Amino acid sequence: MDFMKLVEDRIREAQKSGEFENLPGFGKPLPDDELANIPEDLRMAYRLMRNAGFSPEEASIKKELMTIEDLIRKGKSELNQDELKNQLNESMLRYNQLLSKKRVKTNSSVFKNYEQKIERKFLK
Repeated sequence: MDFMKLVEDRIREAQKSGEFENLPGFGKPLPDDELANIPEDLRMAYRLMRNAGFSPEEASIKKELMTIEDLIRKGKSELNQDELKNQLNESMLRYNQLLSKKRVKTNSSVFKNYEQKIERKFLK
């Protein structure tokens, strides 16, 4: 028996027996699709990423990190390097905070070093 036919038969049986009548939201319009402004051919990919826990904010910070790292590699001025390294540390901290909110463990040495500095400063 074809799988699709089996599924359709089961759905029809459930409809006849009234299993769909007392579901939450029955008879109400579907909620607006939050990805309606995304092109249709990309929506499935966005849904997969969202369901996997990926967030646009995470991607934005990750992109910012890569840009700053690239600028550090290409930079010549010591003053500019120090400023970029500070920006990199701040971005890494934001990224690690975002991941820790999602309960993702981070192994970032920058995050651990910063955490240790804070502990030394405030717990002594």
